[in-house]
Amino acid sequence: MNLHITNETSRLRAVVLGTAESIGPIPTLEEAYDPKSKEHIKAGTYPKEEDMVKEMEAVASVLKKYDVQVYRPKLIEDYNQIFTRDIAFVIEDKFIKSNILPDRDQEIDAIEHVINQIDPAKVINLPEDAHIEGGDVMPMGDHIFVGTYKGADYKDFITARTNLKAVEALQKIFPEKKVVSFSLKKSNTVAKDNALHLDCCFQPVGKDKAILYKEGFLIEEEYQWLVDFFGSANIYNITRDEMYQMNSNIFSISEDVVISEKGFTRLNTWLRSQGITVEEVPYAEISKQEGLLRCSTLPLIRD
Repeated sequence: MNLHITNETSRLRAVVLGTAESIGPIPTLEEAYDPKSKEHIKAGTYPKEEDMVKEMEAVASVLKKYDVQVYRPKLIEDYNQIFTRDIAFVIEDKFIKSNILPDRDQEIDAIEHVINQIDPAKVINLPEDAHIEGGDVMPMGDHIFVGTYKGADYKDFITARTNLKAVEALQKIFPEKKVVSFSLKKSNTVAKDNALHLDCCFQPVGKDKAILYKEGFLIEEEYQWLVDFFGSANIYNITRDEMYQMNSNIFSISEDVVISEKGFTRLNTWLRSQGITVEEVPYAEISKQEGLLRCSTLPLIRD
């Protein structure tokens, strides 16, 4: 397999889509990785497996409609394998394994059948102390955008997933690119104040547009850098509630086609006004785990 990913919006050809089958029992509050999941566990509204399976199959149908090669993880009984974006990511022709929460390391083994099709020299393991998840990493041509948390209390936040060691490691792997890091707001307890990953508060879309949530960034100058990069006329700003509903976590099949949650009325209307075809799917149940469409896809090849 010849990997090729240089941005978020070029025509998608191959992707790993997670699976919601056999995700196991509802986690306890102690087992939950994020504040939004904890909210739904407490409220008794944690998503049912059968509903999430239907939502993911709706995405699989859209991908197949656009002739995208779709890989799925091998099933591990009673194990959550929805969010494949966390476990690895591709930049250029390199497949980089994430260093993620220890409880989740079986997930990468479940896509071994995909990794085995890649030149072993292109499969990269980062240093053990470089913590990173794919939701924090966005290739953008000559740039790589990375969400991170730089505070001395990093270890106190289960929601802090990417550290500065990982940012430095990416710069060494891709010396010809400019790696730009963004400090994200973190909260273990309040979902509306937590940018779990960069794609929870920012995502490029179309040819030159971006979805952005200002309050997800700890440092205003870093938010402003993105506004200047895209141009303020090309920015679609989302509200705190829209961030909570994961409006920035849609998924591009091409510059002209995106998959989006059917309930994102304001966003979907804006996307269509930009000449983008919106393939609407139900994904509100999966979003209860603080992840949406980008989180559950791992692109391998784009034109």
